[in-house]
Amino acid sequence: MPYPIGLLILLCCAGLAQAEDAAIAQLFNSAGVDGTLVIESVSSGERAVHNDARAEQAFIAASTFKVFNTLIAVEEGAIASADDTLHWDGTEHAFPDWNRDQTLATAFKVSCVWCYQELARRVGAETYPAYLRLAGFGQLREPFDGSRFWMDGALTISAEQQVAFLKQVVQRRLPFRASTYETLATIMLADATPDHRLYAKTGWSTRSTPGIGWYVGYVERAEDTWVFALNLDVHDASDLPLRRQLTLDALRAKGILPAE
Repeated sequence: MPYPIGLLILLCCAGLAQAEDAAIAQLFNSAGVDGTLVIESVSSGERAVHNDARAEQAFIAASTFKVFNTLIAVEEGAIASADDTLHWDGTEHAFPDWNRDQTLATAFKVSCVWCYQELARRVGAETYPAYLRLAGFGQLREPFDGSRFWMDGALTISAEQQVAFLKQVVQRRLPFRASTYETLATIMLADATPDHRLYAKTGWSTRSTPGIGWYVGYVERAEDTWVFALNLDVHDASDLPLRRQLTLDALRAKGILPAE
């Protein structure tokens, strides 16, 4: 007997809901933190999700925008290569690693705010909205400050949107030159073994209470690439190591990274 249309709609909607990943949930519960993590296979679409409601919630992009901003800056000619120098103007910053000249590679590694503000000024505020719309990178509230929008709340993004963006990066579906993608890969590489390569970026926003910590990126293996995006509540700086640790533990639990 055919199912009523209303029941079919309910069944389809129920199928769209994400099943909670028990192994990842246990990691978050053991750490005593609230957050979300989305992991997705680029080739098969296989997914593991913790806290699917939060995965759809948008938060300040913070330094995760440095991934996209690097692509834009290199493509637009604001900086040429990973080894090009950004000159420090002598202003003292809270993080000692920022108080020196930087290359694009070191600026990404130490998450240098003034460096990427300088690149944003070179790119020009008027350039960003079209790129953000093209990639579906979060939501941009206009008007916005062209050198602060990823930090001041104008640009927000969800973990699901981060994953969708990173898939485009991995598959090189955005209109950037091959050399631009290669520059990003060079500076984003966080770990490499004979079996895998991990590309990642942290983020931290303190504009809310609690703050929001991010860890986003992808793992390349011979048989597949897995993209991931984590965010969690940060009550103080002691919570920051959990961004990376929970992500790596989850990737190990899913067999994407080898067990320690």
